[in-house]
Amino acid sequence: MNPLWPIRILFLGMCVAGGFAISQATDYVSHEHGAFLGMVIGFGFGGLLIAVDEMLKGFSLRAFSAITFGLLLGTAVAWLVDHSGLFDNADEKARFLIRLCLFLSFGYIGMVLAMRSNKEDFSLIIPYVRFSPQNKPDNLLLLDTSVIIDGRISDLIESRLVEGLVVVPRFVLLELQQIADSSDDIKRARGRRGFEMLNRLQHNPKLEVRIHDGDFPDEKGVDSKLVRLARNLNAKLFTNDYNLAKIAGLQNVSCVNLNDVAHCMKIEMIPGEIVQLKIVREGREKGQGIGYLPDGTMVVVSNGQSLVGQSAEVQVQSTVQTGAGVLVFGQVQVETAAK
Repeated sequence: MNPLWPIRILFLGMCVAGGFAISQATDYVSHEHGAFLGMVIGFGFGGLLIAVDEMLKGFSLRAFSAITFGLLLGTAVAWLVDHSGLFDNADEKARFLIRLCLFLSFGYIGMVLAMRSNKEDFSLIIPYVRFSPQNKPDNLLLLDTSVIIDGRISDLIESRLVEGLVVVPRFVLLELQQIADSSDDIKRARGRRGFEMLNRLQHNPKLEVRIHDGDFPDEKGVDSKLVRLARNLNAKLFTNDYNLAKIAGLQNVSCVNLNDVAHCMKIEMIPGEIVQLKIVREGREKGQGIGYLPDGTMVVVSNGQSLVGQSAEVQVQSTVQTGAGVLVFGQVQVETAAK
């Protein structure tokens, strides 16, 4: 049940009681059904307001404040035009129609412009006022679809390597839902994984996750919306998308590409260094074994074929940079091979 309904029912009861009280204090008291009529009018008035409330359930406080500001600004402009002296020679009837058109037109234009504007536009009109809460955290983490599906951001946040308030735009949730509803099995699995990661973040008691309702209808792509929202919120954008990271950088938006972070965290191997490694399979060449470092770097081990399934001490011989990453070549220590 919607938690607002008890309040709505109480409000409806108060409207009915108010209608009854008004009927007793007016001429309706002499009417045969005056009390009943007053209660019906009160019930209808309360029901009308509840219906309007239900229609405006997707209407945010930001939108209401923007419309109010736009209406006041439009009314002020209409008042200035009305008192400019342009219509002093008009008769009373025409003057009334002119005023009505002025206030309706400028009021509507003011509301539309306010709804399309962001906080940067407001700060140009009112230079020393910023429409942001005083207790706003210093670090906002804006997540895109790719980084939510990837899931590594959850580990970074839970390990306190990344701290801040997580912001997930509603248009990103819609994109994630479209992926989860895809007919392609791989895409559907990725979408569901994304929702699991979000659920994991939301159930972390030490973390706050907010769904942001801001949208930019004039921007067609999700990437453009993310960059613009990150700039407006002064947030740090997290992504795995190389192109999105480049676009954000060109627009001076703070952006973190987790793939770049993972690359920076890779272990730098020095020739001559000895590592403990498990040989998991045979290599392409005769006598070779293949093992992996904790960060996933592949190590080709000479004389390691006979040690498949065992741990061995491997001495690094050389490293080669490839398109897929770093490839390490090593050799099993003589003592380990003898065992």
